[in-house]
Amino acid sequence: MPSATSLGGWPEAPCELRGQVPGPRGGPRRPGRGLCAARPPFPPSSGASSPAAPLRLAVPPTGVVKTKCGLSKPCPNDFFAFKISSGAANVVGPTVCFENLVIMSPVKNNVGRGLNIALVNATTGMVLTQKYFDMYSGDIKLLVKFLKEIPEGALVLVASYDDPGTKMNDETRKLLSSLGSSYAKQLGFRDSWVFLGAKNLKDKSPFEQFLKNNPGTNKYDGWPELLELEGCVPRKVF
Repeated sequence: MPSATSLGGWPEAPCELRGQVPGPRGGPRRPGRGLCAARPPFPPSSGASSPAAPLRLAVPPTGVVKTKCGLSKPCPNDFFAFKISSGAANVVGPTVCFENLVIMSPVKNNVGRGLNIALVNATTGMVLTQKYFDMYSGDIKLLVKFLKEIPEGALVLVASYDDPGTKMNDETRKLLSSLGSSYAKQLGFRDSWVFLGAKNLKDKSPFEQFLKNNPGTNKYDGWPELLELEGCVPRKVF
């Protein structure tokens, strides 16, 4: 009978052979046992009576990491996540999201033509208020009063919709510039604008996008393309 370690040193497991093998000294043929051709997947450990089971590696689950407000990447600790989208022409209203909370949007039915503004506590992230101001046929005094009453330590998130500039005057531009805006002085009829600033900001805010209404470059018929601004703002940075 062949050796039990005849195949490369791997012990072979017995298996039933089909057919018969000759009996001893030419006697009658009898059923026999032989060696399986297949080897066990791994050599047995010392003293083990059977081969070790194959090692199974855990496959990590796949999936998309969710971020606050749908940002392209998560914010570090002690930073607030935000995303501001301007309106698209006079059809789709703007959206303001802060720390995964949608403060203003067409779905919430709390946006309108002109400037859409949300105030947030820069330390706690709590929403203080949100309002929109009609800059085409509304009363500009309402916006001036609102801007003057912004409390210290408040973040100001602004999104334009349709027309943010027709009613704009020098006083309003000055107040918006004091929040850190670099483009408030240029804001005009049907421009697109998104902005995050704070009261009495010493330097200009890095969170701002502006697109001029230009018939030669407008994406929509009479309006420029909508703008989207996202980022991470640190607590108490202003």
